[in-house]
Amino acid sequence: MTYSVPFVPSPLAVVRRMLEISRAGPGDVLVDLGCGDGRIPIVALKEFGVDMAYCVEIREDLASQAHANAVSEGIYSRLDIIVGDMFTLDSIISSSTIVTLFLLTNVNEKLAPILARNLPPNARVVSHEFRIPSWKPVAHVRVNDGKVSHDIYLYEIPRSLPYVSALGAPQKSSASPALKKNDGSLHGP
Repeated sequence: MTYSVPFVPSPLAVVRRMLEISRAGPGDVLVDLGCGDGRIPIVALKEFGVDMAYCVEIREDLASQAHANAVSEGIYSRLDIIVGDMFTLDSIISSSTIVTLFLLTNVNEKLAPILARNLPPNARVVSHEFRIPSWKPVAHVRVNDGKVSHDIYLYEIPRSLPYVSALGAPQKSSASPALKKNDGSLHGP
């Protein structure tokens, strides 16, 4: 089943608040699933000092825009842009400590078991506007960007495996893209 999510950029005030509540900082690896123009990973790298970020985008035009933005901001060496399907990138997800989302509720729900079985304990998932219905957020904040109020939901992967097992059998996918690391280039599976 294919999911279509329109590109609507998150306002920078929302991006910063998402990163604040997820406690983004040195030692973190962030992956933005459906990264659009790359603004969340770029802000995470420049302003919050995360070690590495992945920008996963299925649309080549948006991935190219994210690449151009990363080059202009001077952080392309710490941002891997992957043109590909977020549902097949278990190895990228498993290396992350923070996952950011601005997807639709039904897409978040489809991702929930993939995130639960692949993210390490204490990883954070932060979603702009749309909940993960089968998960209980540990925090919910509202941000007003001067025009509209935005909801942000923070989830944490618990230390105990029963929670992970309840959301999806702890099995690894055999799908793994061939990736080049840390060169700032566009690439896909």
